[in-house]
Amino acid sequence: MRRIEILVTSEPFGGTAPFVHDDVAVHFHRWSQLGELPLIEGELWAFVDWVLPTMSGLEACRRLRCDPVAAEAHITLVLEEDDVDLRRRALRHGADDYMLGPVDRTALLDRVLAVQIADDLSREPRTIHHGSIAINLAAHQASYDGAPVPLMPNELRLLRYFLEHPGRVFTREQLIHALGKQEPPLDERTVDVWIGRLRRALRQVGAGNPLRTIRSLGYVFDG
Repeated sequence: MRRIEILVTSEPFGGTAPFVHDDVAVHFHRWSQLGELPLIEGELWAFVDWVLPTMSGLEACRRLRCDPVAAEAHITLVLEEDDVDLRRRALRHGADDYMLGPVDRTALLDRVLAVQIADDLSREPRTIHHGSIAINLAAHQASYDGAPVPLMPNELRLLRYFLEHPGRVFTREQLIHALGKQEPPLDERTVDVWIGRLRRALRQVGAGNPLRTIRSLGYVFDG
């Protein structure tokens, strides 16, 4: 199933519940411009408001373009008024498109689903690397020096998030939100279980223990 991620900086009318149609699954994420991006597992679309609480929409657009996770995202700036100068500024600062707000869920879905679906079979499988650890996203398989690392889905997604953010300390709550596990509420100690399983799997293939515990804070991937 093709997965599409929609990143929004404000709650659209109609909410952000997941949407599934035929072979396409669409997932919404609220993004605070001062926070880390969530785990992105599919094609990313970002709808950024022109005016934000902590910065301009243009600055938020620049930050997304500078983040390796979101560098290839389709970014739409949501304008407060239909002004030619604003439209030009949006495109000059890295946006792919613009639209007039406020937006609703249906408008976002219509825009995303109207795009012609590319033939995924013609693409090379995308692989994330960090040192000797790699994840083949098409095969949903992690490896160390070419040897498979047997992981359950949550541990595989957790490892991917750490590989995309090496050297950053994450609290248990941040990891729960990154993996989209906040609804229904999840016990933060569940993260410790995920980490324990991930550590054991990496040790079993000779990868050591790149996951370091930061007392009273959380975890960091040292690699």
